[in-house]
Amino acid sequence: MQHDRPPIDPSLGQTSLGQMSLGTAVMARLDDLARFSADADGLTRLYLTPAHAGAARQVAAWMEEAGMSTRLDAAATVVGRYEAATPSAPTLLLGSHIDTVRHAGRYDGNLGVVTAIAAVKVLHEAGERLPFAVEVLAFGDEEGVRFPVTLTGSRALAGLVRPDALACCDRDGVSLAQALRDFGCDPDGVSGLARDPAAVLGYLEVHIEQGPVLEEAELPVGIVTAIAGASRLVVTVEGRAGHAGTVPMGLRHDALAAAAEMVLAIEAEAKANPDLVATVGQIEVPRGAVNVIPALTRFSLDLRSPSDAVRHAALAHLHAAFDAIAERRGVRVSAQGSYDEPAVACAPGLMDAVADGISRLGLRPLSLASGAGHDGLALAGLCPIGMIFVRCAGGLSHSPAESVTAADVDVATRLLVDVLRHLRPESLRPESLARLSL
Repeated sequence: MQHDRPPIDPSLGQTSLGQMSLGTAVMARLDDLARFSADADGLTRLYLTPAHAGAARQVAAWMEEAGMSTRLDAAATVVGRYEAATPSAPTLLLGSHIDTVRHAGRYDGNLGVVTAIAAVKVLHEAGERLPFAVEVLAFGDEEGVRFPVTLTGSRALAGLVRPDALACCDRDGVSLAQALRDFGCDPDGVSGLARDPAAVLGYLEVHIEQGPVLEEAELPVGIVTAIAGASRLVVTVEGRAGHAGTVPMGLRHDALAAAAEMVLAIEAEAKANPDLVATVGQIEVPRGAVNVIPALTRFSLDLRSPSDAVRHAALAHLHAAFDAIAERRGVRVSAQGSYDEPAVACAPGLMDAVADGISRLGLRPLSLASGAGHDGLALAGLCPIGMIFVRCAGGLSHSPAESVTAADVDVATRLLVDVLRHLRPESLRPESLARLSL
């Protein structure tokens, strides 16, 4: 790796892929990677922390062992590059993120980085070069836990980092720009990370499903069709306080009771549409007391769908329902949006390549949408994207109980190798290939 990162600890990277099956070796490396945590009894690895730095060094060591040149870019993404058979060939991006939520599982994000490294190592050991270069990316800010921004690394590659993002601060008052400098990166270089779309074939990510569909279908892997769009709101309901014992039920303007009815309306809206999920994860009654009718209630709303039209229609229905409930109950309601991200469709060429690879492995291809956000949301502004989902127990994620099997990881890694070997660049970006040949 170039000098713009901390040096690699030579004691790291001792797990050898050549000594065991691909699945077993990848699982062992994921166990190794879980050592880099801010918690002694769990896994917490936030962006630009010492735990992130240790994981970045470890990942870089494995990349170099797999035959890649490595560097740390200005947004703290570890980049490993495996050159193509011919110079000036376009580049296929692989990878995922190595940051986590607090008290996380060890497979979300990390699996996609380690399987990509393992796949490149298979090619390297066989002496194979492809008609495109491969870059494995280990992003550091997919979860958005430390700073009030997210997808910084992937947004940088797509040229989508907002000018004010570097001034955002964590809860200790440390700005993103300062944290990057402390990490050994140059925040002034983030704006220069944007890639030329003509030079990038696409982005392909292996990721745990974080849902129960593959487990229900008894399949180890699946083909992602789209990453759901999401809207997040804070809904405020204002009523009138009163004594719990003296105000008759018919004369109350109870903000919490109105909010409860709104929450049930949200659930009903989502249940009526199979392409929609909705969650109220937070609710509060400021200045609430056991013997006071609630005058003020706030609750969160997270609404997701692979169809923006479905999501927008649901939002319109819910705003109308909130207004009707508020009028009937004599309260006021307002909603403030805090996040809105459009849905992103996966590229047909990458979906077909993954489906063909699954068939060559003798398995049944199954297509499904992702309800969770991923770095592909940002990279879709740069290039075609695709995802391979891996079955996880109970669909559980963002938890220490997150679980995958070595057998399923073996299938996913062999599938990725197969896709790399059979992928035709012209099936993804024919216009890019034409420009590069000029």
